[in-house]
Amino acid sequence: MGPRDIRQAVHTDLPAMVGTLGQEGYFTDRLDRQDSGHGILLVAWESGVAVGDVYVWLAPAEEPELRTHLPGVALLTHLEVVPWMRNRGIGTALLWAAEERLLADGHDQVALGVGLDNPDALRLYQRRGYAEWPHGEVATTDVVYHPNGGLELRPELCRILVRKLG
Repeated sequence: MGPRDIRQAVHTDLPAMVGTLGQEGYFTDRLDRQDSGHGILLVAWESGVAVGDVYVWLAPAEEPELRTHLPGVALLTHLEVVPWMRNRGIGTALLWAAEERLLADGHDQVALGVGLDNPDALRLYQRRGYAEWPHGEVATTDVVYHPNGGLELRPELCRILVRKLG
């Protein structure tokens, strides 16, 4: 059963999002980035409760390999679903919503990174038609937002997957 509603988040959604998803610092930052046109924060809602999200990164990629090989390509980042709602199609619905939005905005492809230790996510993306790019793995930084407001930066090696839209 998918969520009843996936829509672009607004600042007034913040308390509800933090209530179930935590990460107040992350969501505050992404809403601010969205305000400046650098991305789109999509949230899945089930009966008024935030149960998942994905951030569509429209700014230039932080990783030089992505800027070189995929210039101007939007990135799907931070796709998550609350643990008690997983395996119900919400992650797939968030992917669909992000891809449809990008296609409507004139994008012809999308990319994302998957940590080497996340085979479940890799399977989800491959089922959706994402394919690993030919340029090898990329060293990225996973930013962990702690409840006390602190940040932790963890190096993460990712596979880069790309999907043609349309």
